[in-house]
Amino acid sequence: MKYQATPYFTFNGDAREALEYYKDVFGGEITGVQTFGEADFETPPEMDDRIMHAQFKKEELFIMVSDSFLDQTVQQGSNISLALELENTEEIQTYYDRLKKDGTVLMELQDTFWGATFAKVKDNFGVIWDLNYTKEQ
Repeated sequence: MKYQATPYFTFNGDAREALEYYKDVFGGEITGVQTFGEADFETPPEMDDRIMHAQFKKEELFIMVSDSFLDQTVQQGSNISLALELENTEEIQTYYDRLKKDGTVLMELQDTFWGATFAKVKDNFGVIWDLNYTKEQ
């Protein structure tokens, strides 16, 4: 693994407001904001202004956020996953296989348009893991 697990918050369309709130509370900087409309990913037009991915950083505090898809609702308090940036394809495959054995696959392991291999799995304790391996350019 490249880093410590990163908290990833998912919101019901109010990720932008949440980011501004965290900025007001902690100071820091909002970076990497990409909306669904800006992404090379087909989504309904009503999702264009929703945040697909953004980051917030204040010294050692680092979180990532996104909005849910229109047909998905997240419940406050259970809208957090842990993101792992992995070293290589073997490592991501290993963790994916181990987590899905007794867990639930939320997004199959696959190559993505953002240049990574990615999967989302809920383990048998209800913890959601975002597994990401960014491929070398």
